[in-house]
Amino acid sequence: MRQQDYFDVSQSVDIQALEANLVAFANHMDFGLVSAVLMHGDLQSPDVRVRSVSNTPQAFMEISTSLDEARGDPVMQRLMSRSIPFIYDQRLYADSGAGELWEVQAPFGYCTGIAVGLHLPDNQHFMLGVDRPKRLPRSEKQLTRMLADVQLLAVHAQDAARRLLGPAVIEAPKLPALTPRELECLKWTMEGKSAWAVGQILAISSSAVNFHIQNAMRKLEVSSKHSAVLKCVSLGIL
Repeated sequence: MRQQDYFDVSQSVDIQALEANLVAFANHMDFGLVSAVLMHGDLQSPDVRVRSVSNTPQAFMEISTSLDEARGDPVMQRLMSRSIPFIYDQRLYADSGAGELWEVQAPFGYCTGIAVGLHLPDNQHFMLGVDRPKRLPRSEKQLTRMLADVQLLAVHAQDAARRLLGPAVIEAPKLPALTPRELECLKWTMEGKSAWAVGQILAISSSAVNFHIQNAMRKLEVSSKHSAVLKCVSLGIL
C-alpha cells in the first residue's frame, strides 16, 4: 500500500469520507467488506457506547444489529482481549461454540477476515476488520503483509475515528446571565476602582454598586468580587 492511502484515511474530513477511504483501502487488499468501530466503555457493560463506520450490507444490518449478538461473537471477544491483528474463519466460530453465528453471517461475505483492536486511553477501544467470502492466500509472506497492512491501517483509522466518531458536540460552559449594570460594576472593579469610585463613575451610590457586585458573585458562584472578575475574564465576558 502507498503511504498516501494511509494518509487519506487518517485525514478523512467527515464520516462519509472515512467510509469511502476505508472501503477503497479494503478493496485494494481484495476485501469487499470493512468495519471500523469506536467503543466507549466495556463490551459487557450496559452503558457501553458504540459508533461505527462500515459498508455492511443492508440485508445483514436488518438481522444483525443486536449488541447482545456482538457480545457473543468470538471475533469481538478476541478483539477486546488482545492488541495484535488476527485471522478468523469458520474454525474460530466452531471452536468457540458459535458456529450458528458464522452460518448466519457467511452468506453476506463474512466468511473469513482479518481484525485488530486498539485499546486507547479513557476506556476507549477501536476495532477494525476486513472481510471477504474467499479464503486468504496460503503464502506466509502474503499473510504477513496483509496483517501488517491491517495493523497500520487501524493506527491511521483510529485517529480519524476518534475525531469523527467521538462526542459530536462539546458543550460550551453555560454563561451566567449578568445584567449590563453588574458587568459595568465588575469592569470598573477590574480596573482597581473602589465601590465609591465606581458609584461616582456610574452616578449611583456605593451601596448600589455593592448590591450589583453581590448579585454577580451569587450568579457566578464565587465568594469575592476579585474571584468574580477572574471568572468573568476566563469566560470571555469581561
